[in-house]
Amino acid sequence: MNPDAPETGTPAGLHSDLSKAHATEVVQRLQQAGYTALWAGGCVRDLLLGHVPSDYDVATSALPDEVRRLFGERNTLAVGAAFGVIVVKGRRGAEDVEVATFRTEGPYLDGRRPERVNFSTAEEDAQRRDFTINGLFYEPLAGKLFDYVGGREDLERRVLRAIGDPRERFTEDKLRILRAVRISARFGCELESETAEAVRQMAQDILVVSQERIAQELQKILAHPSRRVALERAIGLGVLPVILPELAEFLEAVRPEAGLPREVANWLRGLESLPSPSLELALACLLRPVGRGRTRLDLRRVAEVACRRLKLSTAQVEQTGWLLEHEGEVAGLPVAREAIRKRLLAHRWSRNLVALSRAVAVGDGVAPSAADWCDQSLDQTPREILQPVPVLTGDDLRKMQMVPGKEFKTILDEIYDAQLEGRVTTRAEAEALAREWWGRLRGGGVGNF
Repeated sequence: MNPDAPETGTPAGLHSDLSKAHATEVVQRLQQAGYTALWAGGCVRDLLLGHVPSDYDVATSALPDEVRRLFGERNTLAVGAAFGVIVVKGRRGAEDVEVATFRTEGPYLDGRRPERVNFSTAEEDAQRRDFTINGLFYEPLAGKLFDYVGGREDLERRVLRAIGDPRERFTEDKLRILRAVRISARFGCELESETAEAVRQMAQDILVVSQERIAQELQKILAHPSRRVALERAIGLGVLPVILPELAEFLEAVRPEAGLPREVANWLRGLESLPSPSLELALACLLRPVGRGRTRLDLRRVAEVACRRLKLSTAQVEQTGWLLEHEGEVAGLPVAREAIRKRLLAHRWSRNLVALSRAVAVGDGVAPSAADWCDQSLDQTPREILQPVPVLTGDDLRKMQMVPGKEFKTILDEIYDAQLEGRVTTRAEAEALAREWWGRLRGGGVGNF
């Protein structure tokens, strides 16, 4: 699925055209009112690279109140008016446009937000941005580029460079330490030496950032095909073991100048092979090495602790842990009992489980035959065969005069396994098997209640 496609169902190409037209109209109306207005930041970078921007930002000499008066309060949102940011709502399928007044900032007291902002010029505004390739401006009506920081040259040379002193830029917002890793990998850039050294020296400082923001940045890394490059860079610069200390022991033997150990290289190759993974699947693959020397249940618990620290949802925590606990079972499914196969393949997260198993096999350089078998089974087996409605329930056992207790689960599991394997096909057969197991569990003969 194209990430640029809106939820309204507008075709992606039309959506991007509408968003571009809306962003152009915003610039035009501001200029007609006598203000300077330019596209700014990532959208300019993407256009120079020949990419379709996911959104458009506008920088302007107009003050926030002036922007709201020009476009009308009903068509704008004062989401960051204190920092000079007003959102102009999109229409007819177009994305909203953030309109920010040219500004300078500082000082940063919390490693994220400036204590104050001063409205300024485009050239001064460029100096407060993070990286040169994100500090570009473009006037869409005249087709003119404004580059006050050398961003175009860096983009052509594929270099990611902090604007000014990289330590100052990272001190302003510590998340930039991780963003430097992600953005450089995503756009095929090398990290400029001083910028890379600042990342290395300040890696521990990223813990000042909220875990939610770290998780969002990590998700962007893992979702993109450049994830292997980003993770190698995060390992080499000492960032990954800071944000995921669970991996510190596994990574402690890595010496970038000596190349990656085989085990680490295999792990990264498996991660790289994942096609468009969900966050849960990618995290399970990422955290799998913490299981060395641990049981599968221990691995699940460690992974769940990491996911909770990152403030993920309960469902995300549960799925990541479940995938790690059960990944080792996929290899044996082709020769397992039919009931075992069906139970695991019928699970709501089975597709991700199979994908995780495939990635592990690819990483280890072996054929993913078990994963292939499972995918084929899932494709060819109807859901009602994999997960039929149980012939008997707990209510049925109570109607048979059985007293509820711990035996109920065992009896119902045995009956369902027999149903999955075709040994029970009717209610009468299920009731007979239930009486047999009730007698066994209660220490008597068949039918002993």
